[in-house]
Amino acid sequence: MPALTSLPCSTWSRTAADAVSSALAAAVFAFLDVADVLLCLVYGVLDGILEDSPVGCYCHRSYDSAAVAMEDEEVSDTLYVRRSAFRDALTGLLRRLVVRRRGAPEKSEPCKGRSPRWSDCGCASCGAWRGNDGGRLHFVVKEPAPKDAAGTQSGSDHEHSTDDAAIFIHGFTSSSSFWAETVFSMLSCRLFAVDLLGFGKSPKPANCMYRLKDHVEAIERSLVELLDLSSFHLVSHSMGCIIALALAARYPTRVKSITLVAPPYFLPCEQKASQVALSRLAEKKLWPPLLFGSAVMSWYEHIGRTVCFFVCKNHLVWEWLFKLLTRKRDVDFRVRDLTKHTHHSAWHTMHNVICGGAGLQDRNLEAVEAAGIPVQVIHGVKDQVVSVECSHHLKAKLPRAEVRLMGGCDHTTVVLGREKGFVEELRAFWSRSASRYDHGAQANGC
Repeated sequence: MPALTSLPCSTWSRTAADAVSSALAAAVFAFLDVADVLLCLVYGVLDGILEDSPVGCYCHRSYDSAAVAMEDEEVSDTLYVRRSAFRDALTGLLRRLVVRRRGAPEKSEPCKGRSPRWSDCGCASCGAWRGNDGGRLHFVVKEPAPKDAAGTQSGSDHEHSTDDAAIFIHGFTSSSSFWAETVFSMLSCRLFAVDLLGFGKSPKPANCMYRLKDHVEAIERSLVELLDLSSFHLVSHSMGCIIALALAARYPTRVKSITLVAPPYFLPCEQKASQVALSRLAEKKLWPPLLFGSAVMSWYEHIGRTVCFFVCKNHLVWEWLFKLLTRKRDVDFRVRDLTKHTHHSAWHTMHNVICGGAGLQDRNLEAVEAAGIPVQVIHGVKDQVVSVECSHHLKAKLPRAEVRLMGGCDHTTVVLGREKGFVEELRAFWSRSASRYDHGAQANGC
């Protein structure tokens, strides 16, 4: 048996670095556990003073007390169960102290409250959606380029029919700008980029759980039904892929193709799908910084609300500083989009769509496969938000899907920075999908 000292120095250093990193991460997240429990007390007092009907947080809601809500399969258990032994002990102690001093807390609906809350922004821009009586989503439309006298299209997209329509769905903490300000100018068919419920300029109601079906139904009444779209392509990024698949499963005969960019998908295992999604997409790690930020905002309800209070509520200040420092008249849409949500909408969308929707993906994928809808998957090899393994898993579920792995690209640069290449891939895929859809429509008598 070789002596321990015979092991390479690189192995020792790597093992030591991993041990130090794990210990440091455990210490940091233990501190955040304490901070979140203390902030629970602070917000409990402030909400009681500043709100007529304060909304209870999820700290005092056990899995058993949420049994009624859990009957809805689209309400994620991660809202109530986020495993941490240290936090559970602190929360249990806090709950006993509250019951001892004030009696059992009153039951309250988790989404019963006014909008905006005192910790949300109430500026004219953020509140403009309240004038929308129908509660419809905001979306950007690009109509096809006009034809000249000879009947040919004057735009650059000659290979694609101007009668086609495509719905573009953005990812988490983003908006329609992700698509409208990048690829729309290069395409000439009828394009729709939608702001999802709770994001951008769309409604952000406080009496909504932001479940997967809430997002799908909002797109239905705002686009599909309102404009009577008989056929359309779907293009989606990140979290938007979960919504796109659910929409396709509902309209299998209308969807001509689906393009999924960086789709989050995990193979079934013994652990509940929602918990797998939370642990994989928001793993408690300090590095890379993006993963650390995801973990903080996903695991800690009150710390997340505090971040939203400073960043989102005061977005006008940050936008002014950004323009002052960059000497530009406009704020980059990626910076602007980060603040265009409430904590309530982002928190519930993260848990009920990204985590809760994970348990519904297999059913939706099976519907897409059964309908024979062409699927294209595009993923950056250097994606640190959604691992490229997710696309490999998706390919195993959809054997006929086309998978493109982009070397040197991450979660956003798979589109941003390579817009021309992305549009060319999209056009080629749409052209290949057209024959399949036309043949299917004829077979169905359409």
